[in-house]
Amino acid sequence: MISAQRYAEAVRPVLDRLLDTSADALAAAADLVAASLRAGGVLQAFGAGHSEAFAADLVARAGGLVPTNRLTIHDLVLHGDAPRGVLADPKLERDPSIAHQIYALAAPQPPDVFVVASQSGINGSVVELATLATGRGHPLIAVTSAEHTARVASRHPSGRRLADLADVVLDNGAPYGDALLPLEGGGAVCAVSSVTAALLAQLLTAEVVRRFHQAGEVPPIYLSASVPGGDEHNHALESRYAGRLRRTA
Repeated sequence: MISAQRYAEAVRPVLDRLLDTSADALAAAADLVAASLRAGGVLQAFGAGHSEAFAADLVARAGGLVPTNRLTIHDLVLHGDAPRGVLADPKLERDPSIAHQIYALAAPQPPDVFVVASQSGINGSVVELATLATGRGHPLIAVTSAEHTARVASRHPSGRRLADLADVVLDNGAPYGDALLPLEGGGAVCAVSSVTAALLAQLLTAEVVRRFHQAGEVPPIYLSASVPGGDEHNHALESRYAGRLRRTA
């Protein structure tokens, strides 16, 4: 029978496997991010669909890194000149062409590092943005399901997947189809990629901070805006990146 308890029991081994197997990839990813930030770069995080949650977990939050931007398909309207109606297309993330607009609106600088998340790693916007980033010399970290992406064909004209383009791949440990609990008669419920992606985001943040400490440097970390002095602390750090960080409601 499907229940919260059963889901909790199914999630635990997934998290344990992720922790047991991701150390090397996390170290490599943290090296790339720390090097970028120490060179004055910004972490540009992108995810489409529910993978937006991964980008949100890395960007502009208490205890997180200050030099970060969250890139989303909504940027086409919020920061670009696309009509609002374009967002009504539920398959928009499959369109490779929008990646060019998202990249241009982000206006990344040479030292910036990209972190792109996608459960399947096959949709056009995801693969095209990864292609643009690597083609312009940015380090690329992919967050994807190794099991899922290996079992599906790319929707990008090149036939490539997100993982094919990345300098480092962080496997989110989610199964094919994402959901963990099988249903009688077929199908499954209760996705896990958001849970594992959130864990990966915080593990990556911790390893980046560790590298700053090892170098005897103070990492640029947000305080909660809901504690006294938080706004002043955060604004002072954000001012170092004037014009490069986008913060919206």
